[in-house]
Amino acid sequence: MKTIQMTIDEDLLKNVDKARNKLHTSRSEFIRRAMYKYLNDLNTRDLEKIHREGYKKYPVKKDEFDVWENEQAWI
Repeated sequence: MKTIQMTIDEDLLKNVDKARNKLHTSRSEFIRRAMYKYLNDLNTRDLEKIHREGYKKYPVKKDEFDVWENEQAWI
């Protein structure tokens, strides 16, 4: 781990402290988890963009997935 120094808005810090108190965790742990979540969200957004672009480039053809119709289990 590396120690860093950062500037944060006072209202944001108050909200972070309220949330971390409810979770019984430290500021560092709370902010670390928030950073991991944000990075994961960015990665998901990038993958979804690639997925959308792929479907734009190669749209689904009529009846393309009909072969899987009998494999579905409707409960």
